[in-house]
Amino acid sequence: MIDRLFLSHPRSVGESYGEHAATAARFGVTMIAGGAACLVHAVLPFLFVRTASDSVKRLYAQMKARQPAFAEQKPAFQQPEWQLDYEI
Repeated sequence: MIDRLFLSHPRSVGESYGEHAATAARFGVTMIAGGAACLVHAVLPFLFVRTASDSVKRLYAQMKARQPAFAEQKPAFQQPEWQLDYEI
């Protein structure tokens, strides 16, 4: 049961439990920081103008690099159909 709950998924992505925990924690902290910047930006729009967008792009690139078949594709945010008129 412990193997299924704690080790199965990390092994499926080629990581140890510790490696997976560190990666997931780093992603989580980055998302929390980006979300906090977004909340501040909502009230004070002159602060953290690109912080959330940059955080999402950085996480997307890191996630993409971890998946070999996905890594060969151009990032979605660079494709014309995903170009935004504005960024948060």
